[in-house]
Amino acid sequence: MSEGTDGAEVISGGYLPIDEEASVRANRSYWDNSAEEYLAEHGTFLGASDFIWCPEGIHESDVRLLGDVARKQVLEVGCGAGQCSRWLAEQGAITTGVDVSAGMLEQASRLQREHPLSAEATPPTFLLADARQLPFASNSFDRAFSSYGALPFVKDAEVVFAEVARVLRNGGQWVFSTTHPMRWMFPDVPGEAGLTVEYSYFDRTPYVELSSDGQPVYAEHHRTMSDWVRLLVEAGFTLDSVTEPEWPEENRTAWGGWSPLRGALMPGTAIFSTTLTKD
Repeated sequence: MSEGTDGAEVISGGYLPIDEEASVRANRSYWDNSAEEYLAEHGTFLGASDFIWCPEGIHESDVRLLGDVARKQVLEVGCGAGQCSRWLAEQGAITTGVDVSAGMLEQASRLQREHPLSAEATPPTFLLADARQLPFASNSFDRAFSSYGALPFVKDAEVVFAEVARVLRNGGQWVFSTTHPMRWMFPDVPGEAGLTVEYSYFDRTPYVELSSDGQPVYAEHHRTMSDWVRLLVEAGFTLDSVTEPEWPEENRTAWGGWSPLRGALMPGTAIFSTTLTKD
Protein backbone atom coordinates (compact mmCIF):
# COMPACT_ATOMS: atom_id res chain seq x y z
CA MET A 1 0.00 0.00 0.00
CA SER A 2 1.10 3.60 -0.56
CA GLU A 3 0.16 7.09 0.43
CA GLY A 4 -2.55 8.75 -1.63
CA THR A 5 -2.33 12.24 -3.04
CA ASP A 6 -4.28 13.83 -0.21
CA GLY A 7 -2.45 11.88 2.49
CA ALA A 8 -5.02 9.07 2.52
CA GLU A 9 -3.66 5.56 2.24
CA VAL A 10 -4.09 3.92 -1.14
CA ILE A 11 -5.60 0.53 -0.34
CA SER A 12 -6.63 -0.74 -3.75
CA GLY A 13 -6.03 -0.41 -7.44
CA GLY A 14 -7.84 -2.15 -10.23
CA TYR A 15 -9.99 -1.86 -13.31
CA LEU A 16 -13.04 0.18 -12.38
CA PRO A 17 -15.50 2.56 -14.04
CA ILE A 18 -14.96 6.26 -13.41
CA ASP A 19 -16.65 9.30 -14.90
CA GLU A 20 -14.96 12.14 -16.74
CA GLU A 21 -14.88 14.69 -13.92
CA ALA A 22 -13.84 12.22 -11.21
CA SER A 23 -10.94 11.15 -13.41
CA VAL A 24 -9.74 14.73 -13.85
CA ARG A 25 -10.08 15.48 -10.12
CA ALA A 26 -8.13 12.36 -9.17
CA ASN A 27 -5.30 13.05 -11.60
CA ARG A 28 -5.08 16.75 -10.77
CA SER A 29 -4.63 15.80 -7.13
CA TYR A 30 -2.17 13.06 -8.00
CA TRP A 31 0.12 15.33 -10.00
CA ASP A 32 -0.22 18.23 -7.57
CA ASN A 33 1.04 16.04 -4.76
CA SER A 34 3.63 13.98 -6.65
CA ALA A 35 5.18 16.69 -8.84
CA GLU A 36 8.26 17.32 -6.70
CA GLU A 37 8.88 13.61 -6.16
CA TYR A 38 8.37 12.90 -9.87
CA LEU A 39 10.98 15.47 -10.87
CA ALA A 40 13.39 14.21 -8.22
CA GLU A 41 13.10 10.70 -9.67
CA HIS A 42 12.97 11.46 -13.40
CA GLY A 43 14.43 14.96 -13.69
CA THR A 44 17.89 13.83 -14.74
CA PHE A 45 16.46 11.68 -17.53
CA LEU A 46 14.12 14.44 -18.72
CA GLY A 47 16.60 17.29 -18.37
CA ALA A 48 15.78 20.90 -17.61
CA SER A 49 15.42 22.00 -21.24
CA ASP A 50 15.20 18.80 -23.25
CA PHE A 51 12.44 17.37 -25.43
CA ILE A 52 12.07 13.66 -24.65
CA TRP A 53 9.09 11.98 -26.30
CA CYS A 54 8.95 8.84 -24.19
CA PRO A 55 10.65 6.53 -21.65
CA GLU A 56 12.59 5.03 -24.54
CA GLY A 57 14.50 8.33 -24.55
CA ILE A 58 13.65 9.49 -28.08
CA HIS A 59 14.68 13.14 -28.44
CA GLU A 60 12.94 15.59 -30.76
CA SER A 61 16.33 16.76 -32.00
CA ASP A 62 16.82 13.31 -33.54
CA VAL A 63 13.37 12.71 -35.04
CA ARG A 64 12.10 16.26 -35.78
CA LEU A 65 8.45 15.24 -35.71
CA LEU A 66 7.43 18.90 -35.32
CA GLY A 67 9.63 20.09 -38.15
CA ASP A 68 11.07 23.60 -38.22
CA VAL A 69 9.51 25.51 -35.31
CA ALA A 70 11.39 28.79 -35.64
CA ARG A 71 8.96 31.71 -35.21
CA LYS A 72 6.03 29.26 -34.93
CA GLN A 73 3.34 29.48 -32.28
CA VAL A 74 3.48 26.12 -30.51
CA LEU A 75 1.12 24.74 -27.85
CA GLU A 76 2.10 21.98 -25.42
CA VAL A 77 -0.90 20.11 -23.99
CA GLY A 78 -0.22 18.62 -20.57
CA CYS A 79 3.16 20.31 -20.30
CA GLY A 80 4.11 19.12 -16.81
CA ALA A 81 7.30 20.95 -15.84
CA GLY A 82 7.65 22.37 -19.34
CA GLN A 83 10.98 20.89 -20.39
CA CYS A 84 9.80 20.25 -23.95
CA SER A 85 8.48 23.78 -24.38
CA ARG A 86 11.74 25.16 -23.02
CA TRP A 87 13.73 23.17 -25.60
CA LEU A 88 11.49 24.40 -28.40
CA ALA A 89 11.96 27.98 -27.21
CA GLU A 90 15.70 27.52 -27.69
CA GLN A 91 14.92 26.52 -31.29
CA GLY A 92 13.15 29.82 -31.87
CA ALA A 93 9.53 28.78 -31.21
CA ILE A 94 7.01 30.91 -29.33
CA THR A 95 5.75 28.30 -26.88
CA THR A 96 2.77 28.05 -24.55
CA GLY A 97 2.20 25.16 -22.17
CA VAL A 98 -0.96 24.21 -20.31
CA ASP A 99 -1.39 21.74 -17.49
CA VAL A 100 -4.19 20.88 -15.09
CA SER A 101 -1.75 20.53 -12.18
CA ALA A 102 -0.61 23.58 -10.26
CA GLY A 103 2.06 21.41 -8.66
CA MET A 104 3.62 20.60 -12.01
CA LEU A 105 3.50 24.23 -13.08
CA GLU A 106 5.33 25.14 -9.88
CA GLN A 107 8.08 22.83 -11.05
CA ALA A 108 8.05 24.57 -14.43
CA SER A 109 8.56 27.91 -12.65
CA ARG A 110 11.39 26.42 -10.61
CA LEU A 111 13.17 25.21 -13.74
CA GLN A 112 12.79 28.66 -15.26
CA ARG A 113 14.42 30.21 -12.20
CA GLU A 114 17.20 27.68 -11.76
CA HIS A 115 17.97 27.06 -15.44
CA PRO A 116 17.27 30.26 -17.38
CA LEU A 117 17.16 29.99 -21.15
CA SER A 118 19.57 31.78 -23.44
CA ALA A 119 19.06 35.46 -24.07
CA GLU A 120 17.91 34.72 -27.63
CA ALA A 121 15.05 32.46 -26.52
CA THR A 122 11.58 33.68 -25.57
CA PRO A 123 10.64 31.94 -22.30
CA PRO A 124 7.50 29.81 -22.56
CA THR A 125 4.20 30.95 -21.12
CA PHE A 126 2.68 28.39 -18.76
CA LEU A 127 -1.01 28.39 -17.85
CA LEU A 128 -3.17 26.36 -15.49
CA ALA A 129 -5.89 24.87 -17.69
CA ASP A 130 -7.87 21.72 -18.43
CA ALA A 131 -6.91 20.28 -21.82
CA ARG A 132 -10.63 19.84 -22.47
CA GLN A 133 -11.20 23.60 -22.19
CA LEU A 134 -8.24 25.38 -23.71
CA PRO A 135 -8.23 29.10 -22.85
CA PHE A 136 -7.32 30.34 -26.33
CA ALA A 137 -9.06 31.83 -29.33
CA SER A 138 -9.62 29.65 -32.35
CA ASN A 139 -6.78 29.47 -34.90
CA SER A 140 -4.12 30.57 -32.42
CA PHE A 141 -1.33 28.02 -33.01
CA ASP A 142 0.76 26.56 -35.82
CA ARG A 143 1.72 23.39 -33.95
CA ALA A 144 0.41 21.47 -30.95
CA PHE A 145 1.99 18.51 -29.22
CA SER A 146 1.90 16.40 -26.08
CA SER A 147 4.57 14.15 -24.65
CA TYR A 148 2.58 11.73 -22.48
CA GLY A 149 0.54 14.69 -21.23
CA ALA A 150 -3.20 14.76 -20.47
CA LEU A 151 -4.43 12.09 -22.91
CA PRO A 152 -3.76 8.94 -20.84
CA PHE A 153 -5.50 10.60 -17.90
CA VAL A 154 -8.79 11.77 -19.41
CA LYS A 155 -11.80 9.63 -20.20
CA ASP A 156 -13.03 11.97 -22.94
CA ALA A 157 -9.98 12.28 -25.20
CA GLU A 158 -12.29 13.24 -28.06
CA VAL A 159 -12.96 16.54 -26.27
CA VAL A 160 -9.22 17.24 -26.06
CA PHE A 161 -8.87 16.52 -29.78
CA ALA A 162 -11.75 18.85 -30.58
CA GLU A 163 -10.16 21.63 -28.54
CA VAL A 164 -6.76 21.13 -30.17
CA ALA A 165 -8.43 21.24 -33.59
CA ARG A 166 -10.19 24.46 -32.63
CA VAL A 167 -7.06 26.33 -31.53
CA LEU A 168 -4.85 25.07 -34.38
CA ARG A 169 -4.66 26.93 -37.66
CA ASN A 170 -5.59 25.13 -40.86
CA GLY A 171 -2.74 22.81 -41.86
CA GLY A 172 -1.34 22.79 -38.34
CA GLN A 173 0.40 19.76 -36.89
CA TRP A 174 -0.80 17.81 -33.84
CA VAL A 175 1.74 15.29 -32.58
CA PHE A 176 1.40 13.34 -29.35
CA SER A 177 3.01 10.40 -27.60
CA THR A 178 1.14 8.04 -25.31
CA THR A 179 1.35 4.56 -23.87
CA HIS A 180 1.27 2.01 -26.67
CA PRO A 181 -2.13 0.27 -26.55
CA MET A 182 -0.44 -3.13 -26.59
CA ARG A 183 0.99 -2.53 -23.11
CA TRP A 184 -2.50 -2.63 -21.59
CA MET A 185 -2.47 -6.43 -21.88
CA PHE A 186 0.55 -6.84 -19.59
CA PRO A 187 1.22 -6.16 -15.89
CA ASP A 188 2.89 -2.80 -15.37
CA VAL A 189 6.19 -4.18 -14.10
CA PRO A 190 9.61 -4.07 -15.79
CA GLY A 191 10.80 -7.65 -15.21
CA GLU A 192 9.90 -11.14 -16.37
CA ALA A 193 6.47 -10.93 -14.74
CA GLY A 194 5.67 -8.12 -17.15
CA LEU A 195 5.95 -10.41 -20.19
CA THR A 196 2.80 -12.47 -19.63
CA VAL A 197 -0.55 -11.35 -21.03
CA GLU A 198 -3.10 -10.90 -18.23
CA TYR A 199 -5.69 -8.49 -19.62
CA SER A 200 -7.74 -8.16 -22.77
CA TYR A 201 -6.55 -5.63 -25.30
CA PHE A 202 -10.21 -4.86 -25.99
CA ASP A 203 -11.20 -4.20 -22.37
CA ARG A 204 -11.33 -0.42 -22.06
CA THR A 205 -12.17 -0.33 -18.35
CA PRO A 206 -9.90 2.32 -16.76
CA TYR A 207 -7.24 1.53 -14.20
CA VAL A 208 -8.18 3.35 -10.99
CA GLU A 209 -6.52 3.65 -7.59
CA LEU A 210 -8.66 4.31 -4.52
CA SER A 211 -7.81 5.81 -1.16
CA SER A 212 -8.79 4.24 2.16
CA ASP A 213 -12.05 6.21 2.10
CA GLY A 214 -12.92 4.89 -1.36
CA GLN A 215 -12.11 8.04 -3.33
CA PRO A 216 -10.29 7.81 -6.68
CA VAL A 217 -6.76 9.19 -6.41
CA TYR A 218 -5.43 8.17 -9.83
CA ALA A 219 -6.95 7.05 -13.12
CA GLU A 220 -5.52 5.96 -16.45
CA HIS A 221 -7.49 5.20 -19.60
CA HIS A 222 -6.95 2.69 -22.40
CA ARG A 223 -7.75 3.05 -26.08
CA THR A 224 -6.95 0.56 -28.80
CA MET A 225 -4.95 1.64 -31.83
CA SER A 226 -8.13 1.84 -33.88
CA ASP A 227 -9.78 3.94 -31.15
CA TRP A 228 -7.01 6.52 -31.46
CA VAL A 229 -7.23 6.58 -35.25
CA ARG A 230 -11.02 6.92 -35.20
CA LEU A 231 -10.95 9.77 -32.68
CA LEU A 232 -8.34 11.64 -34.70
CA VAL A 233 -10.23 11.28 -37.96
CA GLU A 234 -13.51 12.34 -36.35
CA ALA A 235 -11.79 15.48 -35.05
CA GLY A 236 -10.61 16.44 -38.54
CA PHE A 237 -7.00 15.24 -38.41
CA THR A 238 -5.18 13.35 -41.14
CA LEU A 239 -2.88 10.69 -39.77
CA ASP A 240 0.55 11.20 -41.31
CA SER A 241 2.50 8.55 -39.41
CA VAL A 242 2.66 6.42 -36.28
CA THR A 243 6.06 5.97 -34.65
CA GLU A 244 6.67 2.94 -32.42
CA PRO A 245 10.13 3.62 -30.99
CA GLU A 246 12.48 0.69 -30.52
CA TRP A 247 14.30 0.61 -27.20
CA PRO A 248 17.80 2.07 -27.70
CA GLU A 249 20.64 -0.18 -26.57
CA GLU A 250 22.26 2.68 -24.68
CA ASN A 251 19.16 3.30 -22.55
CA ARG A 252 19.49 1.08 -19.45
CA THR A 253 16.91 3.00 -17.40
CA ALA A 254 13.72 1.30 -16.26
CA TRP A 255 10.74 3.63 -15.86
CA GLY A 256 7.86 1.83 -14.19
CA GLY A 257 6.76 -0.86 -16.65
CA TRP A 258 9.06 0.49 -19.37
CA SER A 259 12.39 -1.33 -19.31
CA PRO A 260 15.16 -2.62 -21.59
CA LEU A 261 13.84 -6.17 -21.15
CA ARG A 262 10.32 -5.38 -22.24
CA GLY A 263 11.41 -2.76 -24.74
CA ALA A 264 13.42 -5.34 -26.66
CA LEU A 265 10.24 -7.38 -27.22
CA MET A 266 7.31 -5.00 -27.48
CA PRO A 267 6.57 -1.32 -28.17
CA GLY A 268 5.98 0.81 -25.09
CA THR A 269 5.08 4.08 -26.81
CA ALA A 270 3.05 5.21 -29.80
CA ILE A 271 3.64 8.65 -31.32
CA PHE A 272 0.88 9.91 -33.61
CA SER A 273 1.76 12.60 -36.15
CA THR A 274 -1.21 14.33 -37.76
CA THR A 275 -2.19 17.36 -39.82
CA LEU A 276 -5.40 19.35 -39.39
CA THR A 277 -7.54 20.17 -42.40
CA LYS A 278 -10.40 22.55 -41.70
CA ASP A 279 -13.39 22.95 -43.99
